[in-house]
Amino acid sequence: MGTIVEFQNVWKAFGNNRVLEDFNLQINEGETFTIIGGSGTGKSVALKILLGLLLPEKGNVFFKGHNVIDMSEEALVAMRSKIGMVFQGASLFDSLTVFENVAYPVREHFDYPLEKIEKIVKEKLKLVALEGSEEIYPSDLSGGMKKRVALARAIATDPEVILYDEPTTGLDPSNTNRINELIRNLQKVLKVTSVVVTHDMESAFKISNRIGLLSGRKIAFLGTVNELKTSRNPEIQSFIQGQVDLSL
Repeated sequence: MGTIVEFQNVWKAFGNNRVLEDFNLQINEGETFTIIGGSGTGKSVALKILLGLLLPEKGNVFFKGHNVIDMSEEALVAMRSKIGMVFQGASLFDSLTVFENVAYPVREHFDYPLEKIEKIVKEKLKLVALEGSEEIYPSDLSGGMKKRVALARAIATDPEVILYDEPTTGLDPSNTNRINELIRNLQKVLKVTSVVVTHDMESAFKISNRIGLLSGRKIAFLGTVNELKTSRNPEIQSFIQGQVDLSL
């Protein structure tokens, strides 16, 4: 499997606050790659740079060999149709039904007839075990159901990559386990590449093929779940045990 996403020497700051510094990372096609790190370390910023929502001061970001930094707005829109995004907090449109929320990216990127859109929405809701919920509004959904609708929306365009920004934040253990299982299942069923940003170590251990620890504005550790668990680096072990915040 080849590299589908690559960050090369990326630098990003907000005023005097430097978030990423000489940030390098390669993500392989078909894997679930998880970025862990303390609050404010730049995990979500990396995702926004990949999507072309933020520009770095230096460096390059490649999606399937094409440099995101150099893309026109038209090219960015085309690229984003191949990348699904599950935002922290789900970020559903409160005034739209579940059907309209899931259909939204399909209508944004494709000129499909209603019959095809209805078929897509039904298929995606079935994948996240929410059949028959099309006419419900977000205000009537539980937190776990909102996350699953967000997942259905993220896969509505049949993306090649799904980005998850803190997918289990705010969920109880039962719903956290359900979301973890869905992430793993969607990777297998849809053959997608998954990039997960989280500080939830239990989730990271369950879903990841590889994990990168973001500390000191760059990837300080890169390896498998077992390699992370057995690392003798005291900084890594302290983070795993929740004893320190690596944002410093």
